[in-house]
Amino acid sequence: MRNRYLIFGLSIAILTACSSRKSADLIVHNAVIYTADSLFTNAQAFAVKDGKFVAVGPSETILANYQADSVVDLQGQPVCPGFYDPHAHFLGLGQVLDQADLVGASSFDEVVQRLKTFYEKHPANPWVIGRGWDQNDWPDKQFPTKEKLDAAFPNVPVCITRVDGHALLINSKAIKLAGISKGTKIPGGEVVTAKGEPTGVLIDNAMGLIRRVIPQPDARDKERMLLAAQQVCLSLGLTTVSDAGLNRNDIELVEQLQKENKLKIRDYVMVSLGEPNLEYYLKRGPFQTDRLTVRAFKLYADGALGSRGACLRKPYADRPETTGFLLLSPNELERVLTLLEKSKFQANTHCIGDSANHLILDLYGKLLKAPNARRWRIEHAQVVSPDDVWKFNRYSVIPSVQPTHATSDMYWAGDRLGKNRVKGAYAFKDLMKQNGLIAFGSDFPVESPNPLYGFHAAVARVDAKGYPAGGFQMENAVDRTSALKAMTSWAAYANFEDHLRGSIESGKQADFVVLQQDIMKIPAPQLRDVQVAQTWIGGEKLFQR
Repeated sequence: MRNRYLIFGLSIAILTACSSRKSADLIVHNAVIYTADSLFTNAQAFAVKDGKFVAVGPSETILANYQADSVVDLQGQPVCPGFYDPHAHFLGLGQVLDQADLVGASSFDEVVQRLKTFYEKHPANPWVIGRGWDQNDWPDKQFPTKEKLDAAFPNVPVCITRVDGHALLINSKAIKLAGISKGTKIPGGEVVTAKGEPTGVLIDNAMGLIRRVIPQPDARDKERMLLAAQQVCLSLGLTTVSDAGLNRNDIELVEQLQKENKLKIRDYVMVSLGEPNLEYYLKRGPFQTDRLTVRAFKLYADGALGSRGACLRKPYADRPETTGFLLLSPNELERVLTLLEKSKFQANTHCIGDSANHLILDLYGKLLKAPNARRWRIEHAQVVSPDDVWKFNRYSVIPSVQPTHATSDMYWAGDRLGKNRVKGAYAFKDLMKQNGLIAFGSDFPVESPNPLYGFHAAVARVDAKGYPAGGFQMENAVDRTSALKAMTSWAAYANFEDHLRGSIESGKQADFVVLQQDIMKIPAPQLRDVQVAQTWIGGEKLFQR
């Protein structure tokens, strides 16, 4: 009888203990969790309910206080907040997946061959479209011309965009369709000529001449592209991506697909500059849904360094007859920024060259004055004069940079800038010191969407092969803790989303990624090879390797 009472008593105790535990939807435990909170706390477990973290701490504490139908033992695997890419082209990635891939071609002949192979597989396409060539990867490092495209495609228009998206090459068929002649001039752009005739290269604003005649994808095409891009991003641990410049129709398509639960990845959208967009969104104002944030405008001050469209304060070292150019006049930039200052929108301005950075920092300062909470950003901040760096702190400007740009450009950046000026380029650590934070993106599809490539480039400052020995301008490498925060909590801050996500903390949305190796501990040469094991958004597992 006494044993019966003992058993009954133990049963009551167990039932009481179970009933005292709080209910959750998901428990993750036995993990190495990098929360990326303000103290960079480590934990072993967390509980999730209704798509949010409700508790974070030691495994024994979480298991003792919570119960859930789904309990995941990660057996010591590392966990980070879901990765952010605060400057990318999400729809652009989907579009590139439909085009000929020219990235890494070692010569223009290889580019032409890849185009031929692509066209053989897609003979019904009215145009041959490709992206990713970079003349800096070729032996002569010279811009290509249309002649080889004409020979390969005499009757089909061809348009191939440079890797940075700031220059393209077209053949004679496309030149004729666009109505381009030797006298065509475009402010903020260049129709490159040789002996007075167009070579087929169009730089920056001149690219609009051909883009207006290329058949555009419809809404059904774009839906397919967005969903394909989502699969790529989820496989790489990205839970929040960006669209650095979308028009209203595309923004509304993204929002609709999210409402239909087809597009589950979160998207921070910058509205493309243009009068219709300005008129509509300034009147509507910023807005935020569970998976979409629209509260920024994307401006372009200049072009890219690789195509010599970046606006420099002194001439290019390897082309002294030019300093590049602005894509908008200083007066137009000031007009638009003034409108944004009077609104609640964030201004995110593309600045590559030191002249563009100087101009925009001064315009920001004129409008914002003292330290402020507007979180205006400079996108890329690639070449900044040393005497301008302090302005990021003075006017509370966020540097939104892409670490892989440094390791992609390092082979030839010194040629463009000269040995002294290049020291002010890709200065991530100096920029981070100004406000104690920096945002790391990729600018995909200009670079790979893999955020761990950026992590590796930021901390090691070398390419995939470990070049150069000792790293490129290592005085501006950042530590691993800062690099992880730059692609999680600091990036969320740059997106006005830090109250929602970006770190693993109670009350925030349960976006997290499980990695197969610990990026905070493994040797730097192994970082690029780390794979994502799982990607979760709002407590829902959306990818598993």
